[in-house]
Amino acid sequence: MTVLQSVRAAIGATLFAVLAASPLRAQQHSHAADSARADSARKKTARPMPVNMPMNMPMGTGDSTKKAKAAPKKSAAAKKPSKPSAKRPPAAARGDSSHAHGEPATSKADSASVPMSDSMPMPMHDSTAMPMKHDTAAAMANTPGMDGEVTGHTGAGSMMTGALDIPMERMGSGTSWLPDAVGLPSRHVPAKGWDVMLHGFVFGQYDTQGGPRGDHQLGSLNWGMLMVSRHLGGGMFQARTMLSLDAATVGNRGYPLLLQSGEAYRGEPLHDRQHPHDFFMELGALYERQFTPNVAWSLYAAPSGEPALGPVAFMHRPSGMDIPTANISHHWQDATHISFGVLTGGVFTRRMKLEGSVFNGREPDEHRWNFDPIRLDSYSGRLTVNPTANWSLTGGYGYLKSPEGLHPEEPMHRLTASALHGTRLGTDGQWSSAFIWGMNKHPGQDATNGVLAESEAILDAHNTLFGRAEYVQKSAEDVVLDTPLGVAPGGVVFNSGEVFDVGALTLGYIRDLGRWKWATLGVGAQGTINLVPGALKGAYGSRTPLGGLLFVRLRPFHAAPSTMAPMGAKPMGGHAAHR
Repeated sequence: MTVLQSVRAAIGATLFAVLAASPLRAQQHSHAADSARADSARKKTARPMPVNMPMNMPMGTGDSTKKAKAAPKKSAAAKKPSKPSAKRPPAAARGDSSHAHGEPATSKADSASVPMSDSMPMPMHDSTAMPMKHDTAAAMANTPGMDGEVTGHTGAGSMMTGALDIPMERMGSGTSWLPDAVGLPSRHVPAKGWDVMLHGFVFGQYDTQGGPRGDHQLGSLNWGMLMVSRHLGGGMFQARTMLSLDAATVGNRGYPLLLQSGEAYRGEPLHDRQHPHDFFMELGALYERQFTPNVAWSLYAAPSGEPALGPVAFMHRPSGMDIPTANISHHWQDATHISFGVLTGGVFTRRMKLEGSVFNGREPDEHRWNFDPIRLDSYSGRLTVNPTANWSLTGGYGYLKSPEGLHPEEPMHRLTASALHGTRLGTDGQWSSAFIWGMNKHPGQDATNGVLAESEAILDAHNTLFGRAEYVQKSAEDVVLDTPLGVAPGGVVFNSGEVFDVGALTLGYIRDLGRWKWATLGVGAQGTINLVPGALKGAYGSRTPLGGLLFVRLRPFHAAPSTMAPMGAKPMGGHAAHR
C-alpha cells in the first residue's frame, strides 16, 4: 500500500468515526424494543378522533335527537364548540393549501370538534385532520378520484410540505422530482420554524478493475447534504448545500472504472476512471409559491447546482443511491448535476412541472476545492410528469455552449428522457427502478446514445439488492484510443470519430449490520461484467473485462411518517417508526 493510499484510507476511516460518534449515538435498545414502542404508538392512535364539522350542520334528527337528550353529558360536549388551535395557522398564513384537492378551506370560526356518531356523517376530504400511513397515502394515489398527495414527510419530528402541499420527499437533485411512493434516507429536525434536513452517504471501498486498462484503489466516496426550509412570504424558502471530500479520499484523478470517460486531469482526458466530485457539489436556494390553489411557480438560483435538463442524478436516485460507482453513461444523461452557475424558473401543478434554465455548460475543472468561474452561457428545458405516486417521467433538452475544457470551441446538444418507478416493500423496504436515455450531438458528428436500466430493492431492515445495465456509444476520442498516448505499445490507434458500442452489467448486495439513532452501517460487494466489441479486445485484454468493489456503507435510514400534519403541528399518531 502506498503512502497516498494510506492517507486516503485514514481520511475515510475518520469520516466513519465522526459520523458514527457525533450525532449518531448507538441505540440502547434492541430492534424488538423498537417494535414494542411502535406498537404502543399505534395503539394510542386508536382513540376516537375529533372531526371538523360546520356549525350549521344538523346534529341529528328524529330518534337520534332523542338519544342525544338521553345522554346529557355527551350531548353537552357535542354542542360545545371547541376553540381553534393557536398552534396551527390558517392556510393563507402557512403559504400552502389545506386540502390536497384544491377545495376551499373551512373557516375555523365555522367549525367545531365533535365526537363521531352514527347520525353524523364524517367528511373525508380533509386529510390533515387525521393520521395516515405513507403506504395508505401512496395507495390512494392509484385510487380513481383520489389525489393521493402525501402531505407529510419522512423524518424525525417535522412534516414540512412545499407549495400545493407537495411533499418534500418528492425532491430529487436540483429541482427534479422523484416518485412519491419512495424516498431518499434523510433525517429531519424542526428548529424554531425551520425544517432542517440532513442527508449523506459514506462509502469506504476497495476498487479493482481488470485488464491492461484497469487499476485498483483503496479509498472513500462520500457526500453530505444540509437543507433548511421554512414558510416565508406566502410561499416556501429553502437553502441547501451539498459537499464532498472525494478529491481527498480518491484523489484528483478519481477512481478506477472501466469504460468511463469525461472531464480531464493535467491537460489529458480521463478514461477508464470516474472523476471525483467537487467539494461544492451544490450551494443554492429555492423559492416556490402558489399562483392559484392548483398552480405554483418556483425559482432556483445556485452558484453550484443542477439545471433542468437530465434525470435525477445517480446519487439521488432511489434506484441507484446504494451503488457506489457512477454509471458509464453519466456524461450522456446526468453529468450537469454540478454546474457552476444555474438559474431555473418553473411552473407546476401537483402532477406536472415545466422548467427552463440558463447555466454554465462547462464541465468542472480539475481544481476540486474552489468555485469555477460562474457564467450563464447555456440553456435547457425540462418537462416532468408524476401521473401517480409510483411514477415520475421526464424529458429534457439542453444546449451546452462549451462543455469540454480541452475543446472549448465545440458546443453540444443533449436530449434526455427518463422513467422512475417506486413502490413500498412491507414496512421496512422499497423497490425503485430507473430507465434513462440520453443523446449527445456535436456539430459535424453523428449523435451518440446512452441507455441505462437500474433497480434497487431494500428487502427489509438488513438486506439490499441492486443491479444496473448500460449500453453506450463511445468514440475512440472518448476512451482515448485515438492517440498513441492512450494505446499500449503495439496497440491499434483508431480515428477519433470511430464509434464503438460498449456496455456494462452490474450486480451487488448489501447487508446492514447495525443501526444507530440516525444511521445504518452495512457491508457490500459489487461485481461488473463490461462488454466491448472485438476491435477493442486488444486494448482491454478481453471482450468481457471484469471489475468489482468490496465496501462498507454508512447512511441514514428511513423513518415512516406517522401523521399527515404540516410542519409545526404536533404529531397525532405517536412517534415516527424507523426503518
